[in-house]
Amino acid sequence: MSVSVIGAGLAGCEAAWQLARRGVEVTLIEQKPQAMSPAHHSPLFAELVCSNSLRSDRLQNAVGLLKEEMRRLDSLILRAAHQARVPAGGALAVDRERFSGFITETLKNHPLITIEAREITQIPAAPAIIATGPLTSDAFAQAIAAMPEISTLNFYDAAAPIVTAESLDMTKVYRASRYGRGDDYLNCPMSKEEYDAFVSALLAADTAPIHGFEEKKVFEGCMPVESMARRGHMVLAFGPLKPVGLPDPRTGRDPYAVVQLRQDDAAGTLYNLVGFQTRLKFPEQKRVFGLIPGLENAEFARYGVMHRNTFLNSPGILDAHFQMIARPGLYFAGQMTGVEGYVESAASGMVAGICAAMQQQGLPLPAFPRSTALGALAQYVSTPNRNFQPMNVTYGIMEGWPEKVRGGKQAKYEKIAQRALDTIDALKKEIDVP
Repeated sequence: MSVSVIGAGLAGCEAAWQLARRGVEVTLIEQKPQAMSPAHHSPLFAELVCSNSLRSDRLQNAVGLLKEEMRRLDSLILRAAHQARVPAGGALAVDRERFSGFITETLKNHPLITIEAREITQIPAAPAIIATGPLTSDAFAQAIAAMPEISTLNFYDAAAPIVTAESLDMTKVYRASRYGRGDDYLNCPMSKEEYDAFVSALLAADTAPIHGFEEKKVFEGCMPVESMARRGHMVLAFGPLKPVGLPDPRTGRDPYAVVQLRQDDAAGTLYNLVGFQTRLKFPEQKRVFGLIPGLENAEFARYGVMHRNTFLNSPGILDAHFQMIARPGLYFAGQMTGVEGYVESAASGMVAGICAAMQQQGLPLPAFPRSTALGALAQYVSTPNRNFQPMNVTYGIMEGWPEKVRGGKQAKYEKIAQRALDTIDALKKEIDVP
């Protein structure tokens, strides 16, 4: 029997891959290019609509552990990321087109995967995985919300602008990664006077109206830069504009504030403004961000945008396999489940795909324990929580270490990470293909 996967974002693509590599036929249904949301620009699968970074690659960071767990289970998303990697210090960042192109070609050429380009407006029959993401079409979102077991919640997400490298004033910009970890970032240093002028202009700038927008409904990890500025004059200087560990080679000292730019494509012709998610009107972005030293004449390849995200109140609806409790064989995956972030979305697709494949083959569903990053995310979305909100993977949602560890928090995280990887290696023997 074929399993339908609805949506070819990161979660849907990972789910389809995990199903197919286990010998299960897949019908992957994607509305692009027939229908495009306001945030989508490419016809390719697994489009990265916000940042091009998959965040830290270090095991001391929970998302670094999550990526390593996924690598060991042969994640398509991680395969693509390493094929399309661009310099980003200790982070894993990718060339968007190369990343999405690799995934698209891999799935289109797989003999067990059939691609259908059409919009879905009704809930599919099981077995199926719904991975339509936070930008689910209005018609399908209404169909999901109409299910008796479902209640949906909304929040808002934002993308940072991208500028061309050739338009930057490199007499004012310097290369460095924080704390001397290479030179993968471009840095725009600010004096106190420049910072004060920038914050004042940011607070006075016109923002684009978004229906139903409320700042309290914005996910903290994607807070618009102007919303952060409203929390206090120095909030940006202690947040995305933090200068610590980025001394200007011309002075030998940390600036008052720093705007960082991260490479966005393999050729190094595009850079995105790190932490500059925004809903400023486009002319205002050019004017206000042009006050940043080095960006006075910046050419914007893409302005920052903001859009509505939709997610389920998953506890009580989904189990720890991302399967609907009331409808066995029907799974959800991706940000719609309440996981937040590219890697976390792909991770939920991995778990859903593995479980759906094993279910089709009459095998017992695997248990991903909370001692693993994969299991911690699955437990988070399935455990009752009256204040349920989208969550990135953190060591805080994982099973702790039972004893005090010498060497502090990082040493403890190393032990938790090694335990997790040992668990994944053992679990792999049960769930992996020959």
